[in-house]
Amino acid sequence: MLAKSIKGKSTEEIKLALEQSMQDGFNPTLAIVFISIKQDRKAITELFYQNGIDVFGATSCGEFTDGNQDTGSAVILLLDIKKEHYSILFEAIGDRTISDVATVLAKEALKKFKRPAFILCSTAISLQGEMMSGEAVVESIKSVIGPHIKFYGGMAGDDGTFSGTYVFANDKETDIGLAALVLDEEKISLHGMSMSGWKTIGITRTVTKSDGPWVLEIDNQPALDLYLRYLGEGVSIATNKYGILEETGVYYPFQVEDDSEPMMRTPMEFDKDRNAVKVDFEIVQGTKFKFSVPPDFDIVETVLENAAGLKNETGEDAEALLVFSCAGRLNALGPLAKMENDGLSELWNAPMAGFFTYGEYGMKETGQQTFCSTTNSWVALKEKK
Repeated sequence: MLAKSIKGKSTEEIKLALEQSMQDGFNPTLAIVFISIKQDRKAITELFYQNGIDVFGATSCGEFTDGNQDTGSAVILLLDIKKEHYSILFEAIGDRTISDVATVLAKEALKKFKRPAFILCSTAISLQGEMMSGEAVVESIKSVIGPHIKFYGGMAGDDGTFSGTYVFANDKETDIGLAALVLDEEKISLHGMSMSGWKTIGITRTVTKSDGPWVLEIDNQPALDLYLRYLGEGVSIATNKYGILEETGVYYPFQVEDDSEPMMRTPMEFDKDRNAVKVDFEIVQGTKFKFSVPPDFDIVETVLENAAGLKNETGEDAEALLVFSCAGRLNALGPLAKMENDGLSELWNAPMAGFFTYGEYGMKETGQQTFCSTTNSWVALKEKK
């Protein structure tokens, strides 16, 4: 497998970058594209498709590649990989359920390869405001293929506008559905990890009343009141005109207890009339969690140290790297988010592309595949000899 990363802020820039990347005889078969909704994604995807290059990707909330981070742009990881080692699957939901679509995708993957692994992108919010359930996607795929399945990826973004996200594959795209790059794990090795790094504070709390993503009561107390008491007088809640938490939630997420590692849930909105807090994904009554303290440099160190540990454990290098980092990390970490992504690129010393997401798919440190929030999920790829 050979790989190169390119970037640009217009179709013309991408076209020139593609031409320059191929001047030395490099002949990519696949383009993994992460692109702002501000860009003409149809023109850019058509550019690759016309050159006989398969296309797979998603819209973003910021894009990055080796040493570069930007917004309103496009980044592309070009791969010269044997076509028999991968397959691109695409499923728009239409009248079906999310679980049905994910199940169909998983069954199709098993038809392609005995041991399929996924680079998975899903929409997050449709043009009509319908939210994708990442948990339903994960559980449906695992129910078909088994808990051993490896998948890494992210929910598409829309530059923080919450106006509609897209995934695409070759000449198809949808604002509500899934796209997957399915790899033959017998031919391609994947090593990756999903990690947050946020630290908890205080006692374990219980969601005693909820309504979908709305937390109505915590420990039998009104949820918003308790959350405000936890934040303290020194923290102001900045919101936009829709009552959406612009910064506070990403600094102070909930860490939901899980069988192995905490799951991050980010407060997104509040409702004074209901005295409630809305988190980014559904949270059921009885859920136990702890509050978090704001991030610091230790978060980046934790992610990079664990990545280095995995690299040393496997004893492998990489030929390509993909990174899916939550848009909340960019807001909360600021310049440290770039330091984190650059650190992963330097560690694996491979061409890299990534984007800031609305949710992440990946593998916990314990090896459990999951859907998460406020995390950095990355995967290193290498063709087996």
